[in-house]
Amino acid sequence: MDKLPKIALPVLAGIIILIIFISRSTVTIEAGEAGVLWKRFGGGVVTEEPPLSEGFHIVAPWNKVYVYEVRQQEKLEKMNVLSSNGLDIKLEASVWFQPKYNELGKLHQEKSEQYIERVLLPAIRSAARSVVGRYTPEQLYSSKRDAIQQEIFEETQKIVDDQYIQLNEVLVRDVTLPPTIKDAIERKLKQEQESLEYEFRLVTAEKEAEKVRIEAQGKADANRILSASLTDKILQDKGIDATLKLSESPNAKTVIVGSGDSGLPLILGNN
Repeated sequence: MDKLPKIALPVLAGIIILIIFISRSTVTIEAGEAGVLWKRFGGGVVTEEPPLSEGFHIVAPWNKVYVYEVRQQEKLEKMNVLSSNGLDIKLEASVWFQPKYNELGKLHQEKSEQYIERVLLPAIRSAARSVVGRYTPEQLYSSKRDAIQQEIFEETQKIVDDQYIQLNEVLVRDVTLPPTIKDAIERKLKQEQESLEYEFRLVTAEKEAEKVRIEAQGKADANRILSASLTDKILQDKGIDATLKLSESPNAKTVIVGSGDSGLPLILGNN
């Protein structure tokens, strides 16, 4: 019985060491993550093999695993940039990105876990300043928002493409101009809108007047043609036809033949 404590103590110590060894030798990669293996005695960061995928992994306790999120991420960046005429513009942009999965080891080796702050954000700031500097505040405020967004995306992509970062989208969420410039632009846009509305009313009125002139001219031409075609003989014949129709009416009347103008009959009285 005296020897039991002496045996139990080393066994207990061995169990503890084994637990520590196992805990340091296992890594669990969660969903949407990947691991970069660093070998203490094997050349450092493993770049020639794919990163550790999701799930349970056993690694030597003297090695390390650096876990990266490989899903699409979003980073909101607010910055001050200058327009083409030197005015200070506040720009708010959102960038969607993710590390290139198969190059995760190189990303860790060359850029480290701070790659967002060291590479991505400086790249988008540089691209935004370059692009916004080509436009006036008026263009930034109105018609060129989509073009600016696309240009910032393209220029940022050129910078980060060989930096092991996959750029998915850049969204310009807000462009804030100095208040005085914004008010001046809004007044100008309002005046332009009012001018366009006035021009539209003038064009509409001119078209309506032209329509009336055409209709009047058509009626005048028709009357002139009709007047030219109505001879005295035709008028007399039409008068006789009308007299005959009236004479056939059951209403009482008196017809005097040959007493009217141009010899047309007269129709007198209804009883």
